[in-house]
Amino acid sequence: MKKVLFGTILVLALSLASCATTYPLTATSNPVGSKMGQASATYLFGILPLGSADMGIYAAAKNGGITKISTVDMKVTPLLFITTISTVVSGE
Repeated sequence: MKKVLFGTILVLALSLASCATTYPLTATSNPVGSKMGQASATYLFGILPLGSADMGIYAAAKNGGITKISTVDMKVTPLLFITTISTVVSGE
């Protein structure tokens, strides 16, 4: 019985653990600026969008007040059945 309980707790702990992964998408010749902007979308089971799914580069730049983009990264944060994907833009 103790092994079953331990196994169940281990599976629950691992499924609730969240590890965000960031992937570089592109970089320009513009110098890296001090501003950062982010636009996110949340998905159920990785395919069904929850709410607005505007996670584009333009939306991220607008959120950060950026007119000259330096770098664009994609950040993926899974959490059990919900996944959040964010576009992160830096520049001036």
